[in-house]
Amino acid sequence: MQDERHIMVIEDDPHISEMLALNLRNEGYAVAVERDGESGLARLSQRPYELLVLDLMLPGVDGWHVCREVRRMPRYLPIIIVSAKGTETDRVLGLELGADDYLSKPFSLPELIARVRAVLRRMAAAAELAAALTGVIRRGPLVVDPVAREARLAGELLTLTVREFELLLFFVRHPGRVFNRMQLLEQVWGYTHDGYEHTVNSHINRLRNKIEPNPARPTFILTAWGVGYRFADLEATP
Repeated sequence: MQDERHIMVIEDDPHISEMLALNLRNEGYAVAVERDGESGLARLSQRPYELLVLDLMLPGVDGWHVCREVRRMPRYLPIIIVSAKGTETDRVLGLELGADDYLSKPFSLPELIARVRAVLRRMAAAAELAAALTGVIRRGPLVVDPVAREARLAGELLTLTVREFELLLFFVRHPGRVFNRMQLLEQVWGYTHDGYEHTVNSHINRLRNKIEPNPARPTFILTAWGVGYRFADLEATP
C-alpha cells in the first residue's frame, strides 16, 4: 500500500468538492476540502500538502490569487487547476502563474485521477534526481546547485522563479544540444499540448534578462533559428 499523501481541494461547489474528495480518498489519498480561497490559504500554511486541486472561480479570494500566493511559499506545492474557464488564454495564464496542470470543466474523474498520479510521479522523480545529484554544475561563470536550488552568475545569487530555475537546470545539464519548444514543454513543464509554445518563449526571455549581460545578444541561451534553443557549450569547470 502506498504512503498516504495529503491533497488539498479548494472548490466552492459542494457537489464537485465532495465528489473529488470521495474519489481521491478511494485512491488512498488523505483529502482536505475548503470552499473559498482565504480558508484554503490559511489551511495550506498550517501543514505541508503534496498537491493542490484548485478551482479558479471562488468567492472572495479567487483561484488566481491563491495560485500566486502558493508560488510565493518556500516549499513547492504542485497545483492542478480545475475550472469552467477553459479558453486557451485562461489555460496559458494558469500555467504561467505556476500551475502544473489545467483541466477544464466538465472533466472525467478517471482523467483527473490520472493527472494527479502523473503530477505526483513527476514530483517524486524530481526529488529522487535532486537527491542523486549532489554536485553543482559549472558552465563558465554560471554555477547551478540542483540540491540547494540556487544559481549564481560570477558569484552573485540569481533570483529565479521555480520554473525559471528548472529551465536553466535543464539547459546546463544538456549544453550544446538543440531543443524545440515542444521538447522543452515536455521535459520542463511536463506538457506536450499544442498552443503552449509561447510559454517557453516568455520564460526564456525572462531568464535571459536575468543571466545575459546583453539579452539582445545572448551568450548562454542561444536561438537555433527555425528549430528552438540550445545552451552554449561552455567549459565545465571543476
